[in-house]
Amino acid sequence: MDVLNDILDTLNLSGALYFRTDFSPPWGVTVPEHPQAARFHLVVQGTLHVRLNSGAAVDLHPGDLILIPRGASHVMMDVAGRAAPPLETVIRDSGYDGGGVFVLGEGDPNASTQMICGHFTFRRGADHPLLQALPEFFVTSMSARARQPWLDEVLRLVTQRIFSDELGSAASVTRLSEIMFIELLRTGIVQHPDLQAVLEAFRDPQIGRALQLMHKNPEQPWTVQSLASAVGMSRSRFAERFRSLIGVGPMSYLSDWRLQKALALLDESRHSVQQIAAQTGYQSPAAFTRAFSGKFGVAPSAYRQSLQ
Repeated sequence: MDVLNDILDTLNLSGALYFRTDFSPPWGVTVPEHPQAARFHLVVQGTLHVRLNSGAAVDLHPGDLILIPRGASHVMMDVAGRAAPPLETVIRDSGYDGGGVFVLGEGDPNASTQMICGHFTFRRGADHPLLQALPEFFVTSMSARARQPWLDEVLRLVTQRIFSDELGSAASVTRLSEIMFIELLRTGIVQHPDLQAVLEAFRDPQIGRALQLMHKNPEQPWTVQSLASAVGMSRSRFAERFRSLIGVGPMSYLSDWRLQKALALLDESRHSVQQIAAQTGYQSPAAFTRAFSGKFGVAPSAYRQSLQ
């Protein structure tokens, strides 16, 4: 099975388009925090200065894309030092209703900053070593994407669709952005060692096979020894290799993954708590409830009721 696909499906990766912009200088906007979202800004024309609360800052140019994986608040400006009121205030004052182009100012259209801005959301409570390995932000430039033809083609198509104003363009961009996220992960491997290690684990012949077993059959009573035997490694070598790539031990990974599967089943199925407990490898509903409450701070039944 495709472990990465299973992870993104279970965590409920979903793309959404914010808006496309036509911002004439001087301009600045403060984007609020959104913990369950990964935001992106693709510069089509003009320049963009981004500063995060940590103090990290970067200047972007046409063709550059910035991904802010953990939904951190950040400031966007045409140049550093601009006043940057909250996004909600800017939207209200501009009269933007969420459709078409988000316009600020009335300057030279050839000097304006045109962007495609969107985000990827995850299920409430979604967690995985893959998400934890993502950096505060990363930037991919047009020249860097020359080695990643899939990503470059997706971004070209996104740009064409969103600036076409044709029927279904927004829906097309939303679907394409989900592909974009996966391709951005692949691109980020070179720049970020933690992310590289997690994605390497998926490709590793033995650790990748162990991950497939856990993802395909999370209800099985796996142990470190049984997983090591299944992939032809000694117990100690398997545990060491798994932790070095994933960042946690095999049993910790399995316990957390079972709870993520349970969270998805509570969201998306009509299975009872008892059935979900059995499907995710718990010996009893009581054991499942204790583990779930310890992780998410609420009992499974109460979590499901909160969704209604």
